[in-house]
Amino acid sequence: MAGIIVQLLLSWFIIWLYEKGNLSVLGLFPTAARVRDFFLFLVVTMLSCSSGFFLRMYFGQEQWGLNPAFTWQLLLDGAWWNIKSVLFEELIFRGVLFYILIRLLGATWAMIISSAAFGVYHWFSFGILGNPAQMIMVFFITGAAGLLYAYGFVKTGALYATIAIHFGWNFTKGFIFSEGSIGNGILVLAKPAPKVDVSYFIYYLVILTPFVLYFLMNFLVLKRRAQAISKGGREFKFIKAVS
Repeated sequence: MAGIIVQLLLSWFIIWLYEKGNLSVLGLFPTAARVRDFFLFLVVTMLSCSSGFFLRMYFGQEQWGLNPAFTWQLLLDGAWWNIKSVLFEELIFRGVLFYILIRLLGATWAMIISSAAFGVYHWFSFGILGNPAQMIMVFFITGAAGLLYAYGFVKTGALYATIAIHFGWNFTKGFIFSEGSIGNGILVLAKPAPKVDVSYFIYYLVILTPFVLYFLMNFLVLKRRAQAISKGGREFKFIKAVS
């Protein structure tokens, strides 16, 4: 938590130096609309991510059950770990530096730079430097996710939607279905895992469906939210730079 506080203080200092502004440029103050956005995008993202596991259960005959070591304290610890991780990354890549890039270069170039930096960052966080194949794959996947998060900030003028999308994916995949770096979470896969032969179509359907839903559904909802904001007379200065 101390690291997040330091990030916020540095962010405030940077935006004050740049335009004598404050952290309101990040849309941090909670409003009814922003809270609704948070839960809307959280649910959309969690359902999108879960779809891949549901398909694995159906086609791959996987069985998932409650973690025998599950406790409410484990849930709180897992949620808090993911919240801190997401806030750390969002304040770096969609924080005041991203806002300043938007003001200097326009939203499109700011989004490209932010998403590329987000992709490169994951080379280090995933420890894959020196493995070109993995580096390329991770760059495109995490870079695309970074582009979605940046687009979310541009379209809503606040971090609530981006945090919800980011957290929703990480928490669902990494903790609810225990495929993260902090060990078993809520559900665990029954062992031994079944070996099932499926067609290439089914294989790629299972692999790609959660990603397609994740990007497509969040993009469409963001577009709709931006239209609602614009019609309500609350269009943000930098939204017009993005089609």
